Amino acid sequence: MSGRRGRNAGRRAAGTLLAGLLLASGCAAPDDGAAPGATARGIRATLDRRAAAVLDHDTDAFLATTDPGATGLRTAQRRELANLADIPLSSWTYRLHGVTGRGTDRATADVELRYRIKDYDAAPVSADRVLDLRRDRADGRWYVVGERSGGDGVRQLWQQGDVRVVPGSHSLVLGVGRTEQELRAVARTADRAVPAVSRAWPERWAGRVVVLVPRTVDDMAELLGSAADYRGIAAVTTGRTGGAGRTPADRVIVNPQAYGTLGGFGQRIVLTHETTHVATRTRTSAATPAWLSEGFADWAAYRSEDRAPARIAPELADAVRRGDPPAGLPADEDFGFAGDPARLARAYEGGWAACELIADHWGEKKLFAFYRAVGGHPGRDGAVEQAMHEVLDTTPQDFTTLWREYLGSELG
Repeated sequence: MSGRRGRNAGRRAAGTLLAGLLLASGCAAPDDGAAPGATARGIRATLDRRAAAVLDHDTDAFLATTDPGATGLRTAQRRELANLADIPLSSWTYRLHGVTGRGTDRATADVELRYRIKDYDAAPVSADRVLDLRRDRADGRWYVVGERSGGDGVRQLWQQGDVRVVPGSHSLVLGVGRTEQELRAVARTADRAVPAVSRAWPERWAGRVVVLVPRTVDDMAELLGSAADYRGIAAVTTGRTGGAGRTPADRVIVNPQAYGTLGGFGQRIVLTHETTHVATRTRTSAATPAWLSEGFADWAAYRSEDRAPARIAPELADAVRRGDPPAGLPADEDFGFAGDPARLARAYEGGWAACELIADHWGEKKLFAFYRAVGGHPGRDGAVEQAMHEVLDTTPQDFTTLWREYLGSELG
C-alpha cells in the first residue's frame, strides 16, 4: 500500500489496487477466454447493450437488459445510473471472463467492468462484478437478475450515493455526501499538489489527478475492497504496481474525517504525497521496497517546504534523542496500517530520511536514477543492492551506516 497517516502537521497513509488496459469505448471486449458458444455470445450482447446505454445516459435502455421481475435490482440500478450521471465518462466496457451455466436458461457470469473519465484516464479503472442472468425463451435474450461485487470486493463511488463533481485546474474531485465547498477546498489543494510533484519528479506524467471523497471512513474501505482500519488514514492512492501492460488509472481516496482534522499544511503534504505515487507509478514495481516508494513520496511532498528535519520526522527524532535509533531501514511490514501508530510513523520518517540522504549526499539526479533502477529490476531480490552499487557506488551495509549517522546528525 502507498501513502501516509495524519499527524499534528500531517501524517498520512495510502494503498494499492486496480489494474486495466486501454479499450475502445462502449462495447464488450472480444473473445477473452470465456466459455464458447451461444450462451457466451448472448451474454456479451447483453453487456454491449448495457455499456452503450451507460455512455448514452439512457436509463430505459439499460433497464431493458435487466429482468422485469427483478424489481429490487431495477430500483437500485436506476438509482446508480442517476448517481453517476455527472461523471464525464469517455468509456464504459465489460469484459466477460467466464460463464457458469445452470441449465440452458440460467447462468452466472464473471465480468470485469472498465471505465475511463474523459481527459483524466489514459487507461481504465477496473472492478470485478458477478452477474446472474436468465435467458428469455420468447426472444432468446439474456437478462440480468442479480449483480454483486466480484473477487476484488470493490464498490464504486456512485453505489454509495449521488456523486458531486468539482473540476479543478489540475484535478477532478468526486464526492458523495460532501458539500461543494468541501470539495472545492480539496480541489484547490490538489491543484497545488500537482505542480509541486511535477517540479519534484523529472519525468513526464499525466499532470492531473482524480480525487474521491466518500461520506465516511467505512465507505472509503468499500472503495478499496478492504476490511482494514482506515480511521487514522488521511488518504490512500489506488493502482497496482509491478504488473504488465499499461499503467492503470490511479485514484486518490480521501478519508474526510482524518483529512478534515489536518490544517492546510498537513492537507497539502497529504495530497502532494499521494499525487507523487500517481506520477511515479510507471517506475514503481514489485521490486520497489516500501521505504523507497513511501520515502520518495514524502521527500517530494516536503521538498519545497521550509521545515526542519526534526519537525518532519518527530517520532524518529524522539527515538534518536533517547538513544534508541533504528538498526536498519524500515521493512515493508513496518508500513502496515493495523500496527503501532508510532512504529508506522517512524517507518515513513525513516524512508523520507533515506531519500533525503541520497538527495543531499549524492544529488537529486542520483535519487531519481536510483528510484528508476530499483523499480526496473526484474524482482525484489537484489534490486536495492544492484542499484546502490551501480548508481550510488555503495553497498546496503555502508548505506545503512551512513543513514544512521545522518539520523544522528540531523535529528539528534
